[in-house]
Amino acid sequence: MLRLPKFALARPTTVAQAIALLEEAGPSARVIAGGTDLVPNMKHEIETPALVVSLGEIAELRGLRREQDGALVIGAMTSLADVAAHELVLAQAPALAQACSLVAGPQLRTMGTLGGNVMLDTRCQWINQSYFWRAALGFCLKKDGSVCHVVAGGKNCVAAASNDSAPALMTLGASLEIEGPAGRRSVAIDDFWLGDGIRNKVLGASEIVARIRVPATPRGHRGAYGKLRDRGSIGFPLLGVAVRLDVDAANAIQHADVVVTALAAQPKRVAKVIDLLRGLAPDSPRFAEAAVEVAALAHKQCRPLANIPGDADYRREMVPVYVKRTLLAAANGCGPVHHPS
Repeated sequence: MLRLPKFALARPTTVAQAIALLEEAGPSARVIAGGTDLVPNMKHEIETPALVVSLGEIAELRGLRREQDGALVIGAMTSLADVAAHELVLAQAPALAQACSLVAGPQLRTMGTLGGNVMLDTRCQWINQSYFWRAALGFCLKKDGSVCHVVAGGKNCVAAASNDSAPALMTLGASLEIEGPAGRRSVAIDDFWLGDGIRNKVLGASEIVARIRVPATPRGHRGAYGKLRDRGSIGFPLLGVAVRLDVDAANAIQHADVVVTALAAQPKRVAKVIDLLRGLAPDSPRFAEAAVEVAALAHKQCRPLANIPGDADYRREMVPVYVKRTLLAAANGCGPVHHPS
């Protein structure tokens, strides 16, 4: 049985108190939201904080509201289950609702939070193991070692971003409201990621993600999320695909976006998608043909690494399959695309 290491637990009731605790403790502190990521990492001794600062008692970090401009503001401690089922999210940001509905299983979605999923640590089959297993291997770049077991001679950690919500939020043009010792700042989610598996976010040590802001979407907005995983529930993505289509009153696509995740240390936007889809009717034969072309484009741009369980070549061949399926699901207003591998 894996046991938690010893640590102190703080339960602040305000954001200011949480920030003060983090600032005082410095690098030895970690934030816990729902605990579905940090607790297993602590049991594996990937994380060994002396102080764990819980956000569970901070009421202002929960809930969802729509602002006057139509934007949705979601508290970081709002559960994934609540986000997935909320009527405003379903209506305005279907890809986000679908992505949240596919995280783990129902128990973990009830505990897990949207902010926690955004902050999910990168994952790799060489790091997400017990301490004993990692010690026998000789550790790795991400923790305690100096060797990358994914890329021979690699100098940069390539542990994969595996948060299902990230690509959906990127297609929606979301921003993160961050609070810290220097006050409040807003960061576009596209600018939040770094290409470093050890630390793939721009968040400061004493800062917390307080809220997620999703801009209003037009009346003709459509979205979908597709997820490849080993099992029909619980599993992290072997591949995640978020799609956005904005259709005007004449039934022509004016904006399109495709973002994939679980391939590298940060989510990746597929380039030049709109060039292939602009002006097409989502229910036309030409759109179906263009979806195949976008899928081929994604296959060319996306090269999964052997960083998570699942054959990398197989995962790459599934990129065009899931891009096409998710594009068609968005066009047809269907639910999430997910099948065990």
